[in-house]
Amino acid sequence: MDGRQLDDILAAVPLPMVLIGAREQITTANAAGRALLGEGQIGRHYAIGLRQPALLAAIGAALREGVPGQAPYEVIGPSATVTWLVTVTPLSNAGRPEALCAFQDVTEQELIGAFRRDFVANVSHELRSPLTTLVSIIDTLKGAARDDPAARERFLTAMQHEAQRMARLVRDLLSLSRTEAEERRRPTTQVDVAELARAVTDTLRPQAEAAGVALELAATPGLPPIPADADQLTQVLQNLIENAVKYDTLGRQVTVRVHPEQAEEMLRIDVVDQGEGIEPQHLPRLTERFYRVDRSRSRGQGGTGLGLAIVKHIVNRHRGRLAIASERGRGTTVSVFLPTA
Repeated sequence: MDGRQLDDILAAVPLPMVLIGAREQITTANAAGRALLGEGQIGRHYAIGLRQPALLAAIGAALREGVPGQAPYEVIGPSATVTWLVTVTPLSNAGRPEALCAFQDVTEQELIGAFRRDFVANVSHELRSPLTTLVSIIDTLKGAARDDPAARERFLTAMQHEAQRMARLVRDLLSLSRTEAEERRRPTTQVDVAELARAVTDTLRPQAEAAGVALELAATPGLPPIPADADQLTQVLQNLIENAVKYDTLGRQVTVRVHPEQAEEMLRIDVVDQGEGIEPQHLPRLTERFYRVDRSRSRGQGGTGLGLAIVKHIVNRHRGRLAIASERGRGTTVSVFLPTA
């Protein structure tokens, strides 16, 4: 096969392709390969253009021993790192060894793998803390507090608290799993969101009053029903209102507003508190699983760190969007936008 034929074949491949010649030079590359490495690398030794040890070792084995292999290749960009999986195939051109490198973008798979590892680590951490406390309490009850009624009552209360904490975590994990499984199925049942918000605020009003917070509802009259999942929207409202009540430490009032967003043909739900507010650097990460602005305070108030992640997935299922605006000392507004059709 002459060089022109090879160039035509490589040009037809959408993946970056790079050929290493017998003199260990980058002989040629298709357009994607040239864009990846840079035009100036053609004709240079492959160790100059591809400076990552694992890939250099794979190319060396292909050229010297005729052994195929694979190696990762990372390109660090200004905003993200792109990870390539390079398949190195030994070739022979008139008896001279060559190596063909095919680059496959595996960045998304790597991110998913890292996400799964982080998720397992976070779940393990969240469960380990209450389990450690429970084991410690049980050891104490079997030993020093065995015959101390007052201590036994105190420790049993603590055990109940930790068990409830684990139960909330398992409940939210199951809820998150169900929500993700249904995310591609758009709901079609017509739901009166204003009436739904009224029912949720009535249910949560005693809880808010016990915390010293006034809970108010302002809904535009005559709002038409929208396609939605009533149970999931109830979960969204409960989560957002409970969060607002927990963190409204200044204004002592939480307002739920349901009104049309005329410019976008959407229904808008605002949950507004007058609490301390949230620092700007935290806002983009609030919907991440297990992310907490104040970890100790969140755990002390029974939070699992999954509530807003669940809200985000429910809103995504409804093809809506979630917006969070906050300013230190002036409270937080969480807005849910839902399509009206």
